[in-house]
Amino acid sequence: MISPLVIDTFLLDYHLGHVILFGLVASLLGAAPLKSQKMFASILAVFGVVFLAAPYTTMPATYVLVGIPLILIGTLLWTMSSS
Repeated sequence: MISPLVIDTFLLDYHLGHVILFGLVASLLGAAPLKSQKMFASILAVFGVVFLAAPYTTMPATYVLVGIPLILIGTLLWTMSSS
């Protein structure tokens, strides 16, 4: 059995930016078998909004600023995708 102290010391190295970034990568990998450009575009745009809406006190400012290009790339992919 792993003690709670070991888990706590492991999790202290990560912040909300890491968790959201992991969610973005996991979502993109989960949508990869669908091969849908609109799905990728919506995932990127939604995670861009999540990065911008996340409290900036819980993660570095670079993670907050990552949201702006993600929204732009998501909307560009959405408009360029075939229907």
